[in-house]
Amino acid sequence: MRGGAIRLMARLLLTGLMIASLMLAAINISALAKAPVGAAFVARSTDGLAAATEHALAVHATPEAVAARIEDLLTEVPRNWLAIEAVEGVAAERAIPLPTDLLARRAAAWEADSGFWKTAGQCLQCIRDATACDMTLVLLCRAPIELSPLGDLAGVTRGGLDYIAGRDVDEVELILSVIGLTAVTLALWSGGSSLTIKAGAGLGKMAKSMNRLPDAMTRPLVRVFREGVDWSGIGQVRGLDDLAGLMRPAVMRPAAVLVEDAGRLVGNTSTLETLHLMKHLDDPADLSRMARASDALGPRMVGTIEILGKSRVMRLTMRVADEVWFIFGGLIGALASLLALLQSLLISALTRRLRRAARNAHDA
Repeated sequence: MRGGAIRLMARLLLTGLMIASLMLAAINISALAKAPVGAAFVARSTDGLAAATEHALAVHATPEAVAARIEDLLTEVPRNWLAIEAVEGVAAERAIPLPTDLLARRAAAWEADSGFWKTAGQCLQCIRDATACDMTLVLLCRAPIELSPLGDLAGVTRGGLDYIAGRDVDEVELILSVIGLTAVTLALWSGGSSLTIKAGAGLGKMAKSMNRLPDAMTRPLVRVFREGVDWSGIGQVRGLDDLAGLMRPAVMRPAAVLVEDAGRLVGNTSTLETLHLMKHLDDPADLSRMARASDALGPRMVGTIEILGKSRVMRLTMRVADEVWFIFGGLIGALASLLALLQSLLISALTRRLRRAARNAHDA
């Protein structure tokens, strides 16, 4: 009788655990079902992202992989010395020795690509046509203009005159110039930094001129141009306050956030490195994740992307939400309780059968 009471209590306990586990899973499933799409994944913290990236580099940044990446970059035409030096930085940081023959090829390539007068001639071409800009020439040739208030003012003046005259307007350049000039006002609306917004707007204009701004990012800017500014009053603008007064905050805010993400990326890396990273971005969500990754990686961003690739780095910025782990934990707990309960029932049934067979044999 005592053994039977113990088994009954064990079964009741297992049944209770199973019900509690199922309730835990159900509560978290309900929470995820009511949450926005994608709520099963949440952004990693800066420290968590740094740790996850370090682990990924420990696995993937092998001497063979680093040497192979540098070899691939040396064969590109034109060679991207920003990327080459970033990968070399990863090798130096992780004390990875590079093969002697690779170092010799690298030195020969640098000798062939460097030279003041060659650079000066390319700079003139770069100023005339931004799409002809080599990455190493961008800051020298175009940044002093594009990133200055003078460049923003020139963009607004040029776009405004085209608009008034009824000519085609470069909508993206004009709205980015407006954002650059009114960064202080936009920072108040978005809660961000005016310097970050201004840097992002200048970066956007440079990327646009170099055909490095994806269509998925230009579309929100075009919408802001068409709906976010009262262009009918452009003829009465006499100063920045007048220009800011033509802007509609509710429409402008998403563009301010997009530009601020670009500015964060510039601040955590550099203008040139951000222009390089733009080729890996497809939409504003990519830009937001890249900016968040740069908060953790800083100047190591380019080298990390070159070794791990964009997809892996983007995945590292996210982690599975706690609710998902609670669901799995609840289901596993319910399954374990169910199996233990079934085991108890089977053992009890087998024990009764054996006792019955023993009594029958004794009676016979």
